This record gives sequence, structure tokens and C-alpha cells, in this order.
Amino acid sequence: MDVTQETLEALAQDLGAALMQKGWMLACAESCTGGWAAQACTAVAGSSAWFERGFVTYSNAAKQEMLGVRGETLDAHGAVSEATAREMALGALAHSAAQAAFAITGIAGPTGGTAEKPVGTVWFAWAAGQGCRVEKRFFSGDRRAIRAQAAAHVLSTMREIIRATF
Repeated sequence: MDVTQETLEALAQDLGAALMQKGWMLACAESCTGGWAAQACTAVAGSSAWFERGFVTYSNAAKQEMLGVRGETLDAHGAVSEATAREMALGALAHSAAQAAFAITGIAGPTGGTAEKPVGTVWFAWAAGQGCRVEKRFFSGDRRAIRAQAAAHVLSTMREIIRATF
């Protein structure tokens, strides 16, 4: 799937409209996408009304220091895991004034994959209210394609979660 910058910005604009309708702010925590989803959000004029902050936590130390991801979680499950994605999203909420947050952690390649976690493995977490949803997806293509697909998925799913939250 080829995801363009225009596609990402359109998804971010729709997400922003959903957040504005609720009167909510958004925070995000990104690892493998390096802030690409946050960039799409802040490319939307007026996004300061709904985008509160973004964390780019590429290293494990940053995940711990900025988001409160536990060292025990990283040691037991690794940075690319359900548990880490959940702690990243909940940490983004806890370290912001936002009512909704998402997190992305994965292996965009071209190196770093293993048999258990091949290149293209991405974990997502979305937190809003008292809930947190976590999902693993596999994307194909080169590094750019994997990162773009991950950014598009996190934005579109966050939009649907916001729309479904009463």
C-alpha cells in the first residue's frame, strides 16, 4: 500500500475534527515512525486546538524517562511488544494534558528483524478514557513504506476510536 503525505494529512485532519467535536486533546508516543504521525497532525492548520504533544522515544532510555515504560517490561518483552506499546500510550496520557493518546513501536528495517519479530512488525496502542486497545500488525515494503503504513493505521484507528467514544 502506497501511503502519501497527502493521505496522512487527510487522516490527521479527520482525526482532528473528531477530537474537536469531543473537545479533546491528543498526545502520541512514536518509536519506529520517528514522529511521522505527529508531523502529519501538526501539518494541519489549526492543529494546536487538538494536538497537545508528541514524544519520539526511539531509545529504550527515552521510553523509560519520558513515558514511564518500566525497565522490567522492556527486559521481559522488548521494545516491540504489546506490553511496551500499552505502557507507551498510557505514559503519553499520564505525561500530558490530553484525553486520548496513541503509541507506535515496531521494526521498520531494513535490519533489526528476527524470526519472532520480523521487519514490518508493528505494535500499536490507543488510549482514551479508561480504556487502552493494543494491536499488532505486519506491514511489507521498504522502510519508508512500513513507516508510512504504520502512521496511516494509527491515525485512522485513533479517529474511529474517538468517534466511537461517548
